[in-house]
Amino acid sequence: MMASLVICFFGVVLFLAHCEVSASSDQMCIEKEANKTYNCENLGLSEIPDTLPNTTEFLEFSFNFLPTIQNTTFSRLINLTFLDLTRCQINWIHDDTFQSHHELSTLILTGNPLIFMAETALNGPKSLKHLFLIQTGISSLDFIPPHNLENLESLHLGSNHISSINLPKDFPTGNLKVLDFQNNAIHYLSREDMNSLKQATNLSLNFNGNDIRGIESGAFSSKVFQSLNFGGTPDLSVIFSGLQNSTLQSLWLGTFEDIDDQHLSSATLQGLCDMSVESINLQKHHFSDFSSTMFRCFAQLQELDLTATHLEGLPSGIEGMNSLKKLVLNVNKFDQLCQINAANFPSLTHLYIKGNTKKLHLGVGCLEELKNLQKLDLSHSSIEASDCCNLQLKNLPHLQSLNLSYGELIGLQREAFQACPQLELLDLSFTRLHVNAPQSPFQNLHLLQVLNLSHCFLDTSNQRLLAGLPNLRHLNLRGNRFQDGSIPKTNLFQTVGSLEILDLSSCGLLSIDQQAFRSLDKMSHIDLSRNSLTSNSIDALSHLKDAYLNLASNAIGIIPPHLLSILSQQSTINLSHNPLDCTCSNMPFLTWYKENLQKLEDLEETVCANPPSLQGVQLSDVMLSCGITAVGIFFLTVFLLLVSILLILAIKFFIRWKYQHL
Repeated sequence: MMASLVICFFGVVLFLAHCEVSASSDQMCIEKEANKTYNCENLGLSEIPDTLPNTTEFLEFSFNFLPTIQNTTFSRLINLTFLDLTRCQINWIHDDTFQSHHELSTLILTGNPLIFMAETALNGPKSLKHLFLIQTGISSLDFIPPHNLENLESLHLGSNHISSINLPKDFPTGNLKVLDFQNNAIHYLSREDMNSLKQATNLSLNFNGNDIRGIESGAFSSKVFQSLNFGGTPDLSVIFSGLQNSTLQSLWLGTFEDIDDQHLSSATLQGLCDMSVESINLQKHHFSDFSSTMFRCFAQLQELDLTATHLEGLPSGIEGMNSLKKLVLNVNKFDQLCQINAANFPSLTHLYIKGNTKKLHLGVGCLEELKNLQKLDLSHSSIEASDCCNLQLKNLPHLQSLNLSYGELIGLQREAFQACPQLELLDLSFTRLHVNAPQSPFQNLHLLQVLNLSHCFLDTSNQRLLAGLPNLRHLNLRGNRFQDGSIPKTNLFQTVGSLEILDLSSCGLLSIDQQAFRSLDKMSHIDLSRNSLTSNSIDALSHLKDAYLNLASNAIGIIPPHLLSILSQQSTINLSHNPLDCTCSNMPFLTWYKENLQKLEDLEETVCANPPSLQGVQLSDVMLSCGITAVGIFFLTVFLLLVSILLILAIKFFIRWKYQHL
């Protein structure tokens, strides 16, 4: 009888245990860095919230409503260094608006229909370096107040109605490094225009999308520029003629799909001989007579970009291009790698043939003349090779970076990359790999630091797959499956003890043995997201300290108290998109969570899944009170009273029975 009473008692206590849950939501600005950085975007605000501290330095305030700003609008935030007011419907900027903001270095006014900007509007900032007036309706540079802009480094004026770049005489350009006029109405550049910029040195000028139709002779003569962008100009002969006797680091002359441009000929490119330029971009152009003579004026180039220029091959016999270091041939129509005639460019260190529109056949020794090649990118080119890659890449002893990602099928033999032993980065992602030997195809790559094997359909049960990589720091195995969805104690990671970053996301994992990662004592970043792991697998991370753990999108519901110490010793943790339990059964974890918010990322997506009444509520907003309520205490008192009465009656009954049987 007493046992029944005890069971009944605990049943009532459990039944009466009550969870009081409340959730709060704050639609105010998001704090990104304590007391310094705040995001107040798109909150419908018409003034600066009082909740912003006076110490705010970095403020994103775009997509709000401030039709007029004056010297009281931001007067409290005197420490501002960055202010973004994109699309706040600003029409008027009054006198001395920023008079108290001496540290303001970046001001973004993009997308505001400005009607008036006072002469003294920018008088306050002593260090204003970056000013954005993109898409503000400006038609003349006289609209910009020139006072107090001596330290200005970049001025962005794209997508306006400007027709002349002639700056006011008192406009300071001594420190100007970037002047962006893209997508305006500038059709002619005169000597007077360019003379207004004579104080600027190593300037980057952007005229992209302006349809330049004429340049006055001598306008650019004897001038030095970091870069010039004339993208979208239909007639490049105008540009080459106007740039005579100029010196440029970079010249961007690419065109776009919707522009009816003239085909480039050898005669057009003759203008390159009359200027000094190190890098040129001709993307999306067509060539009318593509021959070795077309490259006659390219001898001085160090970088050449021919992306999407409809090429099926480069001519042989190109002479004098011994200075070329970087060649970009992306999105062209090569059948064979040998069709680029690599021997034309003996000094090449960087070669890019990404996104070839045909299946690219590697051939044998097509690049063997490029003895100085350091980076080779053949990604997205549907490469297929049954036996790769020593013959295809022979005589590339200095190759450090190789990208063969997004290929079709590549077969790898033992020591498949013996021809390029200096590799430090190898990317084979999204390429079906067939390893034809029990030994590692990577084992001679003693300098390799980054290996990307994501979505390669690997046999992850091959414990020797990663052998011979003593300096591997970063390994990406995303999207590869493990047998039975688990990583056992003995696995392929035991040979790569130098790993610091490991990506095992989307691997279909169900469990990880507690000892699986014991050899990875240097690991500082592990991504286990988008699997089906439960909290039991957290035990496998117990040896890690100050690491980044991404456990998002798994099957973690309740995290037992003994695992909290493992989480506490890490630097950053992501638990978003898990079916987290927000009941009293998970109270220790929920308490820990609120005490360690500084360690957690993606808080907005870390929400409750249980109980149903709290689905979608952020964990940081949940408040639990797990105990006996006042109503519970009343019923418990009544219950205990009844138990006491029953106990007394039972004792009396026992005493009476005892005397009756003496």
